[in-house]
Amino acid sequence: MESKPMKILIIEDDINDCNKFVNCIKNRKDIELIALTDSDTEGLKYVKLKHPEGIVLDLELNNSTTGNTDSLEFLSNLRKINLNYEPIVIVTTHVNSKRTYEILHRNGVDLILYKDHPNYSCDYVLNKFLNLRKVTLKQTVNTLKEELKEDENKISECICHELDLIGVTAKLKGRQYIHDAIFYLIQNPKSNINVIQYLTKIYKKSGNTITNGIQNAIIHAWRVSSIEDLTTYYTARVNYETGIPTPMEFIYYYVDKIKKMI
Repeated sequence: MESKPMKILIIEDDINDCNKFVNCIKNRKDIELIALTDSDTEGLKYVKLKHPEGIVLDLELNNSTTGNTDSLEFLSNLRKINLNYEPIVIVTTHVNSKRTYEILHRNGVDLILYKDHPNYSCDYVLNKFLNLRKVTLKQTVNTLKEELKEDENKISECICHELDLIGVTAKLKGRQYIHDAIFYLIQNPKSNINVIQYLTKIYKKSGNTITNGIQNAIIHAWRVSSIEDLTTYYTARVNYETGIPTPMEFIYYYVDKIKKMI
């Protein structure tokens, strides 16, 4: 599946360069021009209104009708508007100065392209946007994966801690069944799959084997743990005839408890 065209804002005061960009984009399906202006102040308005994914920013705006003659103020103002995303900014310039380039990068510019370079062209600029877009998307995906992993680890640690408190220790066979059941129900609150059925598929065991393993782990905890610990850390009602919770009562108690903790 192809990705959507990348939305680009162009801030450029040279009419010839503007026409080249417009004609170039007409022949492409991977770039969409959302606005073109010779003013950095107008450009900022377009950013707020149309949320471009990429911005072509001419450094020298000497022919600007309503804005500043350089783009540095645009960059500082761009950071101030607190967007919920970071547009890719490519500066185009006739200036070839290491000091200027350092200042631009400090102000959040992703790439600086020298207009007098023999390889410079509108297509060259636009292709750079697409390359940076791929890198940005990959970084975003990796970041989301890391955040998901951190969330999963946090849930798992909470489950293990709570089970340790009442004596459902790691050496018990049913401990892992309980852990995975609680984890699954927290992660899949709208699932139509019975949690025991889910565990039978994961462990290739019968439903009775899974249920008995969970029940035995609960029985062990109620035998070895002090009544003070049990009443402190497991506050749900327990059937007075059996004296212990059923596997489903136990699992759903911790699903609700841990949801509140995280």
